[in-house]
Amino acid sequence: MNYSGAVSIVGIGTSGLSRASADTPVTMAAHAVSQALADAGLERKDIDGLINHIGSPRGPDYDRAAGLLGLEVRFASQTWDHGRFASTVLQHAAMALTWGLADYVLCLAAYASPRFGKHGSKERPDFRESLRDGGGPHAETPHTGLTAPSGATALVTQRYFHKYGIDPAKLAAIPLAFRRHARMNPGAVMQGELDLETYLKSRYIIEPLRLLDCSVIVDGAVAMILTKTERARDCPKSPVKLLGVQGLHAGPNEFIFGLPGLGIDQARVFDEQRRWQDQLVYRMAGVGPKDIGTLHIYDAFSPQLLFVLERFGFCAPGAAADWVQGGRIELGGELPCNTSGGHLSEGQLNGWGQMMEIVKQLRGEAGTRQIKDLRLAQWATTVGDSIIFGLDK
Repeated sequence: MNYSGAVSIVGIGTSGLSRASADTPVTMAAHAVSQALADAGLERKDIDGLINHIGSPRGPDYDRAAGLLGLEVRFASQTWDHGRFASTVLQHAAMALTWGLADYVLCLAAYASPRFGKHGSKERPDFRESLRDGGGPHAETPHTGLTAPSGATALVTQRYFHKYGIDPAKLAAIPLAFRRHARMNPGAVMQGELDLETYLKSRYIIEPLRLLDCSVIVDGAVAMILTKTERARDCPKSPVKLLGVQGLHAGPNEFIFGLPGLGIDQARVFDEQRRWQDQLVYRMAGVGPKDIGTLHIYDAFSPQLLFVLERFGFCAPGAAADWVQGGRIELGGELPCNTSGGHLSEGQLNGWGQMMEIVKQLRGEAGTRQIKDLRLAQWATTVGDSIIFGLDK
């Protein structure tokens, strides 16, 4: 069965981003929900589905969140708040709507300051994650001193650069492009000008990753409301349809921050032939990479864009570092990427900021960074999940 276009986003809201908010996750979530309801022309009583993504494990469970937000729902779910679950939340909402488990599903994410358990703080279990049975999710191995996602990303990037003979300085095109986009976004936290000289002078975190190749941690919340497209047409804003989806990939040769075949985290080394025709997301939507007007990715680190471009067939294996040069990924270029500034400059809300930007771009609400005549947008990550969004015709 192909449910392409059957479900749409009808409302979006945010608390705004801050480097150090005094609000709790629930307070920020409440602001985002109020905005999303107003955007969709709905009331709280209309919401009968909730997928909770609020600051796990320190945030409230789905039942407490519903009570605090004044919601009565007949379908509820929640996920760990890792960033790679952002599109999974929307996909699960679409499945619930398709099977009639709810009429309007609220997808809700919130991340807060250190005293409430911000990502990377002492109060958040980043180190304890690495002590999980089987090891950490980003190849953390404390017995070797590797306890942070940046370490594993540096390993995979070093391997990739060595395999294809790539000059690491070419990575600069990505944070420079995203900073230019962020400076057109009043909601982005990084507004200072960034040039190549400044980038190259920034210190290494773990070579070849510099400080400016790493995401900016922020506080904030995002709310999205989804419903069936036939019902969405009664809402005030243009529905943004989910045209194609594919889920997270997993297995011995998958690694969250790199491509299969590079041999990182005990995976095999092999040459993978990647064809965009093999991607379910394109087959479901009936389009290909050349049809996509803007690409948005989970950019905890700059190299992730290179891996997404290759994984989804925008360019050949090993070609992405050259492909992103010359303004190609900037507004006005062939494939504008992360037009709100992404995690590198808007701030890391684990993908939700990019999802909101996609909705704004397709509605024509992106202001000075608006892409003209945009019809299709894609979200994707290095670990294989993706959504293609489009307008209701």
